[in-house]
Amino acid sequence: QVQLVESGGGLVQAGSSLRLSCAASVRTFTYFAMGWFRQAPGRERELVAAISRDGANTVYADSVKVRFTISRDNSKNTVFLQMNSLKPEDTASYYCAADTNIVAVVTRRADYWGQGTQVTVSS
Repeated sequence: QVQLVESGGGLVQAGSSLRLSCAASVRTFTYFAMGWFRQAPGRERELVAAISRDGANTVYADSVKVRFTISRDNSKNTVFLQMNSLKPEDTASYYCAADTNIVAVVTRRADYWGQGTQVTVSS
């Protein structure tokens, strides 16, 4: 069983930065590819970014490329999402996901999901 706990969300102004963290309670964090997703009211959950088990490979949604960076610290069982130049359209609940298969993460079929953290960007 994998438990994921997100933190770091909040209310910020456009142009600001936030860093989200997702702590995983799991014995072998390096077995899991990780991803960040977001869901705004009335919209489907969408992939923001994903990272391979060793951190060597990353995937980003076109809407966040250049502005967001996903990373992981395998010694701390944690994955991060650094969000810069935030825009009002980035407002959403952000969720962390984990699966042993990165394809499952990228296609929203990950086995494990966190409860989410809210990010609100004011104009």
